[in-house]
Amino acid sequence: MKSVSNRQILHMDLDSFFVSVERLYDNRLYGKPILIGGSSDRGVVASCSYEARRFGVHAAMPMRTARQLCPEAILVRGDFEKYSQKSQEVTAIIQEDVPLFEKSSIDEFYIDYTGMDRYFGCYKMAQELRRRILKESGLPISMGLSQNKTVSKVATGEAKPNNEKQIPTGDERPFLAPLSVRKIPMIGEKTSHTLYNMGVKKVQTLQKMPAELLEATFGKNGRIIWEKANGIDNSLVTPYTEAKSISSENTFEQDTIDVKMLEAHLIAMTEQLASKLRQNQQLTACVSVKIRYSDFDTHTVQQRIAYTSTDHTLISVVKALFKKLYNRRMLIRLIGVRFSSLVHGNYQISLFDDSEEQIRLYQTLDKLNAKYGDKTVCRAIAMQVGRRRFNPFSGVEI
Repeated sequence: MKSVSNRQILHMDLDSFFVSVERLYDNRLYGKPILIGGSSDRGVVASCSYEARRFGVHAAMPMRTARQLCPEAILVRGDFEKYSQKSQEVTAIIQEDVPLFEKSSIDEFYIDYTGMDRYFGCYKMAQELRRRILKESGLPISMGLSQNKTVSKVATGEAKPNNEKQIPTGDERPFLAPLSVRKIPMIGEKTSHTLYNMGVKKVQTLQKMPAELLEATFGKNGRIIWEKANGIDNSLVTPYTEAKSISSENTFEQDTIDVKMLEAHLIAMTEQLASKLRQNQQLTACVSVKIRYSDFDTHTVQQRIAYTSTDHTLISVVKALFKKLYNRRMLIRLIGVRFSSLVHGNYQISLFDDSEEQIRLYQTLDKLNAKYGDKTVCRAIAMQVGRRRFNPFSGVEI
């Protein structure tokens, strides 16, 4: 097994990916400030061009704020299916070219070149791959190469836009030292605010602090923050696999015709599957509902939808499909929900469709359910399914 110090990990990130794809289809957008996201003032910015960023605009900012900062910006609604297709093109190029890679989001990749330097030279191989992606996809892409994922990701950020950077083994700490603590992955707005209050603004200050102090402040994450600040990251590149679908089924011990109870189960399953999508940073474009009658006659209906992972959108589709499907008014033995045509996205929810309030709601719900367990917070009708779980007379198996 290779020692950690001998690793060669490449990070690649497509620059302003959504904007770059839109410019491929409309060259009039080149050189202009672009905002991509929901069209209403209550929406948020899914992506923006570097020209817009000069005005202080950034992703996940409320659209109304972005338009105030940059009133001349061109607003583009966004097409996730188009972005997914271009992402798959880049993924196919990388898949042909490298032995092991991880697709961490729709526009971001980690590649393990460990051991390849004895034959070709890892940085040269990485440069050739980047040039191939630029030529064949037409999309700008930046890259960083170092001995681990954290330093490589930071290096990519420093290389942007459309450039490359290598951090030789042994130079990790001095490379990170002068940077803002916000450059360290996993240090977000809340954590950085706490660090600022402690007088910590640069990574070099983090490097000098006792790890125990950070642990006392941030719990187990404090140790991870200290390690990342010191250029330590032993995490492995996870081989890429793309899930095709996720599903859930309930078989009842006693066949039922209770429509309200059936809808409660469908909503509960949809909530859980949607939460799983968001945890995996995925979106679905196809919803299926399945029922099996007491005579074992089984029927399924599906519907294509715009890419999403939001409960309220998926629940309305599932309920409509169930009403369309359940027309025999016979006892039902089994019901099921399936989401397919999944794509990877680095946004937990569809920023094209949802308001700022909805985004905050889902982020809060996901955090609570991840911390305290599924159904800690859910719709009231889904809670009924939870209660049935403990009722020995309900005839329900989950």
